[in-house]
Amino acid sequence: MGAENAAVNFSELVNKNKQTLARLKETPRLLLHRRDGEDLVLTTAARAEQDQTVVSAATRMLAAMARREPGSMELLLDILPDAFPWVRFLPESDLHAFALELVDTMRAADSLGNSASVAQLLIAWQHTAEVYSDPALLAALTRDHDEDHGPVPDPRDAT
Repeated sequence: MGAENAAVNFSELVNKNKQTLARLKETPRLLLHRRDGEDLVLTTAARAEQDQTVVSAATRMLAAMARREPGSMELLLDILPDAFPWVRFLPESDLHAFALELVDTMRAADSLGNSASVAQLLIAWQHTAEVYSDPALLAALTRDHDEDHGPVPDPRDAT
């Protein structure tokens, strides 16, 4: 199997656990399909630690590069469209804001060992780029509506 991930049903892990777990010798991760919930990924603790080490090293290198000379930030801005093609739709000021926020969020997330905030940041900025990519949507969201619809109810109060 090489570096490809295998996929099995969760019931296979439950019913044939030794054979299923033995597959981790052939693949870095097992995707466990569940009928009644979100799929799971099974890997070894050593592999998860390796993955975290790689992400952490890349984060530290990116952050160090961005903090260096002003030309380093320009390099980051130059490579962002290769990594995230959708940034081409962002205005230049938003592209700069995205780059700074990405580096800062990656550093903070790495310090916690939790990348959820980085994933959320990328999704939010991608949605921003989607708005800028659609002139009709951008016009609808940025036009002056000339009316106040009153206070917005607190969503936590909705039941």
